Amino acid sequence: MHNMKWLLVSAVVLALDLYTKALASEHLVLHQRVPVFPGFNLTLMHNTGAAFSFLHGAGGWQRWFFTGIALVVSVFILGWLRRLRREQWGLAFALSLILGGALGNLWDRLTLGYVVDFIEVYYRDWYWPAFNLADSAIFLGAVILIYDGLLGHRHKEATQHD
Repeated sequence: MHNMKWLLVSAVVLALDLYTKALASEHLVLHQRVPVFPGFNLTLMHNTGAAFSFLHGAGGWQRWFFTGIALVVSVFILGWLRRLRREQWGLAFALSLILGGALGNLWDRLTLGYVVDFIEVYYRDWYWPAFNLADSAIFLGAVILIYDGLLGHRHKEATQHD
C-alpha cells in the first residue's frame, strides 16, 4: 500500500485538468482562437473522439468505447501501482500522471459526452490538434514510462555493479 500515496499526484492532475477545462469553457468561445504568443493559442474545442480527434465523427458509440478503455486502463494502473516496489518511484510517478489524465478525460466523456480541449500550438501554417492538461499528463507519463522501460534497467544494472 506504500505506493497509494502516488494517487495524490493523480488527484492533483485531475483537479488541475478539471479546473482549467472549466475556465476554458467559461471564458473561451468554441473554435475561436485567442492568440497568447507566437506558436500558442487558446482555442476551445469539444472532442468526441480520442487523440488527434480519432473517431471524432463516428456517430456516438465511440464515447462509450473510450469510456470503457479509460476505465480498464485506470483499474490496470491502480493494480500496477499497488505492486510496485518503493524504489520504483519513477514508474509510480509516470503511472500516476497517466491515471490522473485518464480520469480527467473520462470525467468529461461521462458528464459532457466529449472532451474539452483548449491548448493549441502551431508553427507557421502547421497546427497540432488541440489538447488539454490531461492529455499533457498522459503524454509526460508515457514518456517517463518509455524512458524507464528502455533505460531504467541500465541504471539499475550500473548501480548493482558499483
